[in-house]
Amino acid sequence: MDSLHDIWRSVMAKLEGTLTPTAINTWFSDCAPVALEERRMVLQTSSDFKRNIILQRFGDTIKKALSDLFSCEFDLLVLTADEMDEYSQQSPSNDDLPEAAAYTFDRFIVGQSNKFAHAAAVAVADSPGKVYNPLFLYGNSGLGKTHLLLAIGQAIREKDPSVRIGYVKGDEFTNQMIASIREQTQEQFRKKYRNVDLFLVDDIQFIAGKLGVQEEFFHTFNDIYESGHQIVITSDRPPLDMVKLEDRLRTRFEGGLMADIQPPDLETRMAIIRNKSMGVGLILSDETVEYIAANITANIRQIEGVVHRLTAYRDMLDDTITISSVKRAIKDVIRTGVYIPTPEAIIAETSRYYGIPEEDIRGQRRSKNTAMARQVSMYLIRSLTNLSLVDIGEQFENRNHSTVLSSIRKVEDLMQTDPETAAAIRDITSNLNARNQ
Repeated sequence: MDSLHDIWRSVMAKLEGTLTPTAINTWFSDCAPVALEERRMVLQTSSDFKRNIILQRFGDTIKKALSDLFSCEFDLLVLTADEMDEYSQQSPSNDDLPEAAAYTFDRFIVGQSNKFAHAAAVAVADSPGKVYNPLFLYGNSGLGKTHLLLAIGQAIREKDPSVRIGYVKGDEFTNQMIASIREQTQEQFRKKYRNVDLFLVDDIQFIAGKLGVQEEFFHTFNDIYESGHQIVITSDRPPLDMVKLEDRLRTRFEGGLMADIQPPDLETRMAIIRNKSMGVGLILSDETVEYIAANITANIRQIEGVVHRLTAYRDMLDDTITISSVKRAIKDVIRTGVYIPTPEAIIAETSRYYGIPEEDIRGQRRSKNTAMARQVSMYLIRSLTNLSLVDIGEQFENRNHSTVLSSIRKVEDLMQTDPETAAAIRDITSNLNARNQ
């Protein structure tokens, strides 16, 4: 949960579990998050009347949802449009760093699987720009890369509130660059990141294969680095595995310190469970902690999900936490954790990867690159969904099942002989999974 809007979506999911769609539409259709301050969420709505209703009827639920997310108490401020200008003037910001009280070094559980990455992050926070520049953290989703990234930012900002911090995710950098071209604000976009003291980039893998974006990022990286300022980057894979990453960027990423984060071992998982449960006032026996740790092995986010579900059992059902309730929570988390992307999502991600419009991939264009993107889309839909060959053909202007089968077999053959095709399949699949986190 890396952005203000991710946090707000989580809060809204909590509200949707207790309110009717009519109530949600009436009171929250024009309600939007403005900021997440140290211990306060700021929202904007359209009128005094709606503000009062939100605070009186739903304020406690919103604050409880935030408390569950970050394991600390939150206040709530709701502004109308007329009050936004005054708020903006009173609350100047030196950076784009998300406010998240949970993402600090003292809340990061250190084990053998992440000890090196944690030590490197602390060293960078202590001496930004002087050691390990850039710092490149990589590992599978849900293991704590973003936590360390934001902890570095918060530690540096705490020592020097005037520090200029630029924080961006790889796909957001792409979107902002495109918007700056469309709106003819390229100079402002460049200054936004090139004039910072600390540049934090999350999920850099999303810029691989986008030549114009990589060009812009290359110059941004150079300006910051040559100014002696710190760069920290996270990715779900090392630079060497990003086949579509330009060599000049790869060598710069590899020129600093690379630190991987592996899935936590049993002892670390147990420590994480105890830490997360204590944060929400949940007391678990050693037996239940060991059971959760033995069954949730690869992803810290799933551990957090189990703890939150157990907290809900305790609070809403007045349920004593037993091995039985733990089994129920684990079953639910594992079931909902299985992500089956839609054909539309697969085609959209393939479109982004190859830089080819979706309508061309679905349509009749026969250029080599378009045909390749179309065949990869068909292969991935077959691999990642339960659709039949006929159903897949319907996604591509009703191509017949033999054409679909031929495309799938061609990709399967290429994956055995062509490293670039194999990398494309892996990268698109990884990007689809990352977008679901």
